[in-house]
Amino acid sequence: EKWANIAPLVLRVVTGIIFLAHGYQKLTEITITKFGGFLGSVGIPFPLFFAPVVTYLELVGGIALIVGFMTHWVSKLLGLVMLVAVVMVHLDKGIFVAKGGYELALLLFVAVFSLMITGAGKWSADYLLAKKKE
Repeated sequence: EKWANIAPLVLRVVTGIIFLAHGYQKLTEITITKFGGFLGSVGIPFPLFFAPVVTYLELVGGIALIVGFMTHWVSKLLGLVMLVAVVMVHLDKGIFVAKGGYELALLLFVAVFSLMITGAGKWSADYLLAKKKE
């Protein structure tokens, strides 16, 4: 039990780093325009609208997870992005990420789903803000 507060911290930080890295990659290497083209090619409606939304959600959401700020809501939004990614992009390719499969997207969904339910934990901005309100 003395380690119970470390679990959400580790989950939050690692998951946040992965989302931050993916958002940064879309912004700098892939580019939002190319990402929009990809979204359109897999059948996502309004791809030029959703490309920057997803990119900045991953970037800002990743940072928010790392510090544990608005964790419940950020997790809901990132979870939705990952569900769409699993169903629209990866599901037909099988489980293995090396073949374009859904294992990473599913794992990221489960991570943010867990954080959405359990919260950010004791070492987070959410906890400090809640304590300050008391």
